[in-house]
Amino acid sequence: MDKLLFGICVLTSLLEGFAQTDLSGNSLVFPRESVTDYVVLTPELDEALQSFTLCLGYYTDLTRPYSLFSYNTKGRDNELLLYKEKVAEYSLTIGGSKVTFKVKEEFPEPVHVCASWESRTGIAELWVNGKPSVRKGLRRGYSVAAHPKIIWGQEQDTYGDGFDRGQSFLGETWDLYMWNKKLSPEEIRLVHQGSYLNPNYLNWRNLAYDLYGDVVIKPQPWV
Repeated sequence: MDKLLFGICVLTSLLEGFAQTDLSGNSLVFPRESVTDYVVLTPELDEALQSFTLCLGYYTDLTRPYSLFSYNTKGRDNELLLYKEKVAEYSLTIGGSKVTFKVKEEFPEPVHVCASWESRTGIAELWVNGKPSVRKGLRRGYSVAAHPKIIWGQEQDTYGDGFDRGQSFLGETWDLYMWNKKLSPEEIRLVHQGSYLNPNYLNWRNLAYDLYGDVVIKPQPWV
């Protein structure tokens, strides 16, 4: 009987640590600067990426740099990184190479951001609140490696680790979607307006995630 009870407790603990659920209408709140608070995301597909589109919403009053999406593979630091350098400036890193985008935005206000890239042309795009930035060229012909460690809330300097408090996210994030293809401008505008376009890589409505530290799920205040 004691062994059965122990097994149930272990299973319950594992289920609490790892979840796959519909987070529609909710935000993940990162209430403090730390190196201990983050979310590990598990993609639905496990394959190299020849192209992608990543969209998410967030709200913060940070003016220092911070990570919005950190994707590392073993032996490849900053394989895919979406980073806020400062107010009105973002960077996108693919395979260790970086481009920056200057945008027009109000601060502090809720932000919806989409980043896309395709290997065939090397064209990278950044859209903020439904408006495109100047297109940039990045890593033409490259493939983003498979089997990633995807971290939300921290920037990885090593595979799943090497966090810096000064690069951590403080605020809340929501509506994370990712496709293994480059969405068209019209499709990105539709996503910004709230349309659901069947994301097949990461899906806020069926997200596999693991919470670490003090990360809290709360209803979105803008729904």
